[in-house]
Amino acid sequence: MFRKILIANRGEIALRIIRACRELGIRTVAVHSEADESSLHTRFADEAVCIGKAMASSSYLNIPNLISAAEITDVEAIHPGYGFLAEDAHFAEICESCNIVFIGPTPENIRLMGDKMTAKERMVKAGIPVIPGSKGLIESKEAALTEAKKIGYPVIIKASAGGGGKGMRVCHNDVRLIGAFMTAQSEAEAAFGSSAVYMEKYVDSPRHVEFQILADGAGGVVHLGERDCTIQRRHQKLIEESPSIAITGGMRKKMAEAAVHCAETVGYRGAGTVEFLVKGEKFYFMEMNTRIQVEHPVTEMVTGIDLVQAQIKIAAGQKLPYKQKDIRFEGCAIECRINAEDPENDFCPCPGKIESLYVPGGRGIRVDTHVYSGYTIPPFYDSMIAKLISHAPTREEAIRIMLRALDEFVAAPIKTTVDFHRKILMDSDFKNGKISTHYIEKFFPKNEN
Repeated sequence: MFRKILIANRGEIALRIIRACRELGIRTVAVHSEADESSLHTRFADEAVCIGKAMASSSYLNIPNLISAAEITDVEAIHPGYGFLAEDAHFAEICESCNIVFIGPTPENIRLMGDKMTAKERMVKAGIPVIPGSKGLIESKEAALTEAKKIGYPVIIKASAGGGGKGMRVCHNDVRLIGAFMTAQSEAEAAFGSSAVYMEKYVDSPRHVEFQILADGAGGVVHLGERDCTIQRRHQKLIEESPSIAITGGMRKKMAEAAVHCAETVGYRGAGTVEFLVKGEKFYFMEMNTRIQVEHPVTEMVTGIDLVQAQIKIAAGQKLPYKQKDIRFEGCAIECRINAEDPENDFCPCPGKIESLYVPGGRGIRVDTHVYSGYTIPPFYDSMIAKLISHAPTREEAIRIMLRALDEFVAAPIKTTVDFHRKILMDSDFKNGKISTHYIEKFFPKNEN
């Protein structure tokens, strides 16, 4: 097992990793920007190193500074968390070249599954269902028009190296397609350094269901059930739950087998998530996230397995200590992402000082957060300030517990999404499972795209 690990991240995920390490008896090194000097992860780690100015490009994305911090603190491994460099194959390779273990998949895993077009082609060969689409990248407006006629409108243009809704445009006709193609290319280039895009048939009003997998790189692969991530705003997840009420037992088995087969096909190592679009009784491979997910606590609550500790043990060379038949699923878990945003003002970020904070507790509640009374939310990073998770024997009870916890949550005087989450959980369509990825539009019919 490792003696010391550097955490190349910030916020609640950095604190989450510190806790996992402490329980394993591993010392930790926190890195931070100048803006994060007072963040909790710098206080709870055994050591802390400033790696640059406030902007992420000067700190959390600055590979030379991260490697220097790792070398001067004499760590054996780096955990990237999620976001920033978590899915950067180049960073993983540099870690390896410096004899530092990258706690995550191999660079080859990241590179293969990070390119959506390449990943999709590999899944086709593996016999996993994918959404009908272009056979390769779309490189011109003319090619886009030709491909759209073959596929049939509506179609969606996607950045091959993308994620989070960037470089993604839905088109219903030729006129819309031309402008959307150029916009998607430009947005993809700005966000990911690559203008490569491809095209798929647009699946209208689907559900988004993902399966958590763990693989030890030595042939051991298990799935830890699904998470329903259908509640989204502009392709950003807001609420996640497990299990999904949208899939039957037989369909769940097929999707789980497809997720495991996906990992086996690419020789995967570590924690990963295989994402599917679901429409009726059909499901389609969408992408694989080669990292720990924001919503991983949902899976931890229903399985009792610590995913971050599993990542660390796998990276240390340990094989999975359980087979698929050993995994047990208990109850229902729901996660609400609490963001410092104003839902009444197009979810505009609301950085500022938290003068009064109370986080809920009690039966069936978990809160992952890095904020505290007196903490100032910086304007430079993601606006998420907490993850609120409920767990109960049934979905109905998990919803009731979550509503109680939302009533208790206080972060004043900043604006947050707490009331908006309450509105969703009290909505009859949500309670009855009558949702799709367009569900949020019912609350903002004039503002959402």
